[in-house]
Amino acid sequence: MTELPARWYTDTPPNTKFRIWSRGNAGEIYPDPITPLSGTSVFLTAGELGYQDAFVEAGTLDADEFDRGTPNNLMASFGGYLYLNMSIAWLYGVRCPGMTAEMVDRQYYGELTGIPPYADEARPGDESPRHTEALGAWIGTFVFGRDDVPELLEQRAEVLHRIAALGDPATASDEHLLDRLHAFDDLYRTMFCWHVLVSAAVGFGIGTVAAVCEAIGRPELPMTLIAGVGDVDSAAPAHAMWDLARLIDDDEELTIAFDGGVSDVIERIESLGTPASERFADALDHFLARFGSRGPNEWELRSRVWGTHPEVALAAVDRMRGMSLDESPAAHAVRRAAEREAATAEVRAMLAGNDEAAGQFEAGLRAAMVFGAARERCKTTLIMVVHDLRRAARELGRRAVWAGHLDHLEQVFMLTDAELRRFVADPAPWRDIVREREAQYLALFELEPPFIVVGEAPPLLEWTRRDEHVAEPVAAGDVLTGIAGCAGIARGRARIITDPSDPLALEPGDVLIAPLTDPAWTPLFVPACAVVVDVGAQITHAVIVSRELGIPCVVSVTDATRRIPDGAIVEVDGGAGTVTVVSLPD
Repeated sequence: MTELPARWYTDTPPNTKFRIWSRGNAGEIYPDPITPLSGTSVFLTAGELGYQDAFVEAGTLDADEFDRGTPNNLMASFGGYLYLNMSIAWLYGVRCPGMTAEMVDRQYYGELTGIPPYADEARPGDESPRHTEALGAWIGTFVFGRDDVPELLEQRAEVLHRIAALGDPATASDEHLLDRLHAFDDLYRTMFCWHVLVSAAVGFGIGTVAAVCEAIGRPELPMTLIAGVGDVDSAAPAHAMWDLARLIDDDEELTIAFDGGVSDVIERIESLGTPASERFADALDHFLARFGSRGPNEWELRSRVWGTHPEVALAAVDRMRGMSLDESPAAHAVRRAAEREAATAEVRAMLAGNDEAAGQFEAGLRAAMVFGAARERCKTTLIMVVHDLRRAARELGRRAVWAGHLDHLEQVFMLTDAELRRFVADPAPWRDIVREREAQYLALFELEPPFIVVGEAPPLLEWTRRDEHVAEPVAAGDVLTGIAGCAGIARGRARIITDPSDPLALEPGDVLIAPLTDPAWTPLFVPACAVVVDVGAQITHAVIVSRELGIPCVVSVTDATRRIPDGAIVEVDGGAGTVTVVSLPD
């Protein structure tokens, strides 16, 4: 058994002022442990600073209210796992007009258990009329005063310009590649600030719509009202993959090539030398050029994303083969848009004559739709930056392997940012170090991170192993509850998928049950008739994308992947937020 250190190399010092940390909502960003290079590059450095900037910009806190005794106030790493600060999130709820700490819990952390009550941590000075007034002004101008967020397109243009100017990593010097890892520090900080602001804004929009629907006796409508809007970046890869799948279905030789499995399908297609194979190769190249930064756990530099490992994307394409045109993402979106328009007309009719409520509804609806798409656009651009850093680091790793200093290029991510520069200058002393760290890193995956951390997490040797976690099994007729993500009712066979790069058990019409989702999971929503996720809340990835693709969705169904047996027949009610176990597998 690999001996683990007491603390992981990315771990941050404890924050004595804001003590409560949670994995809630953090697992969607970093489901797996953070490598040393990822943790010491932009995410926990420039990203943390951008997060702080957002809280100051919106008026939640003054800059001097943060704990300056530690660099990390909003994001922390414990045992290599990402945590978000609940104490500051509560402060936002307490100071924000119309919100409470409890509302923050539900909106950002869902129905997960183990969250301590805010009252146990409340302090004098939490309530601040000055900050409440500042937040109210920000809500009025930013959240409800905008019809668009053009700044995000400007940021993307700047990112693409910088990437092009930096050139091909394969032709760059070692020194240039090291500098490239910090070429985006300033822009990343700015973009992360915007990411936090638009995430808060979409929460306000949804909350306003939900309050109006509750008041008129239609609490089930909010998710229908903001579905099928279009122009959501995270949904775009699914549409592109659908087109790739149609190219396969239209050609017998391509179909045979995919029937042989995706592990070496690219080589088999290249060997065909037919017009159809050339069209597919060109389409795949275009797909990877556009979406190559996306993939499982895409914030992590070491991750095998679509651009570095195309077979991961092709595994999802393979699941879309043979589906009818009625099940296309576009067809689902059209149906969802029609439902949204009908629901909107219904609410407007019910609010006729009540100008105040009607105004609140229209403002909330506009904000939910504008900022829902903006949130995904922010994230997509940030991931483009992460991917450029990944490419630079992988090139350094490739060169080290060629020179005999690493066993494989992924070991380069076992070095911290400062160590990487020393490694490039003198690699000899590092070979055994990175081997040991990689073994330790892989051992972290076997541990169950505590959901709540107060102050500082216990040493790694005291953590529970994942295989020791026992979840209560379900019986036929049981109803599991979560948070409504996307309305609709669907019944199908439960397929427990824990890795989006290995979805081959998922068949059209199955119910996808996942521990969490990020954009790498999006294509798997297409063959599924419904989606159930262990964690999440109303602004998480699974909800946003399921609304665009028209898939019934329930999130925050605690331990769904452990409690529901693979092959069970389940019925998902995305409007009610329930999963009913119809029957168990034989």
